[in-house]
Amino acid sequence: MSKKILVLTSSPRKNSNTTKMARAFAQSAETAGNEVIWFDAAKRKINGCDACDGCWSNGRACVQNDDFNELAALLESCDVLLIATPLYWLGFPAQVKAAIDKLYAYGGEGGLRPLAVKESYLFVCGGDVDKEEYKPILQTYETSAEFLGWKNRGVIQIGGVDAEGALEASCVLERASELGKAV
Repeated sequence: MSKKILVLTSSPRKNSNTTKMARAFAQSAETAGNEVIWFDAAKRKINGCDACDGCWSNGRACVQNDDFNELAALLESCDVLLIATPLYWLGFPAQVKAAIDKLYAYGGEGGLRPLAVKESYLFVCGGDVDKEEYKPILQTYETSAEFLGWKNRGVIQIGGVDAEGALEASCVLERASELGKAV
């Protein structure tokens, strides 16, 4: 059975390592018969959550008029979510963190509409090689997935890939491709 997959990227760098990982996943997923939709948070305007508790008061997930409302429509129609992100200061970069914070509209008792997303993946990479530095982003992802009822289907974490060609020299693109085939 084919699935609709949302690839959420967040690196401001053109042809970034996280985009390369997501592309390897997406190409395999499409070859396997799935539909892939891309949303690049780094090129969108998503304001931070104001904690106003106005979710859904104007018929949209967020009362702010920004690009999150376009992302929300995709989250309500896609079966699978891949978050592909660099590691920024132990966590998600601001480009995607604002979108993740606004998922508050879908969680708990205040969530008036369900997300279609039932499965998720996280791909995270950076120059840091100390695995301890990745713990906060992994914990945030795992806690968010659990809170929103997503089945965590896989995490790829790789550090030390800031030099040109370092990602390609690793086996991570093959791992991403295999996960894409298995969707």
